[in-house]
Amino acid sequence: MTKVNFDLRLLYLIGTDELAHLEMIGAIVYQLTRNMTMEQVKESGFDSYFVDHTTGIYPSSSNGSPYTAASMQVKGDLITDLHEDLAAEQKARTTYDNILRFCDDPDVIDPIRFLRAREVVHYQRFGESLRILTDKLDSKNFYAFNPEFDRKK
Repeated sequence: MTKVNFDLRLLYLIGTDELAHLEMIGAIVYQLTRNMTMEQVKESGFDSYFVDHTTGIYPSSSNGSPYTAASMQVKGDLITDLHEDLAAEQKARTTYDNILRFCDDPDVIDPIRFLRAREVVHYQRFGESLRILTDKLDSKNFYAFNPEFDRKK
């Protein structure tokens, strides 16, 4: 298997899994909000979200900022991009850790623990990819050039 095939397959698998994470989190949010009364909506601070989306799932951060592709970082340098991926997995793991710190609902805790475990696995796979990449590079100082762009002629 070539380096490119390995990288693409890895990214496809992790990307697909990340979309499943979004779907699972959306399902949890929907299950937690679908039977709320208007009093509960107001008391919980869910009212501003409710006005725009009722109990529909609208991907946003905890402060209400809508999801945007602008949050995805890419430089076109595999080493740089893998470090960004590693950081993203750790940020997601930390978010799941924080959810687990204040949650007491077993129907939420169990899937969040599962998702947290997946982030750890993704972090390990990206780390392996970075190691494979740096092992295969044909340079003693692989940070001196962009292996995706500065190819030998």
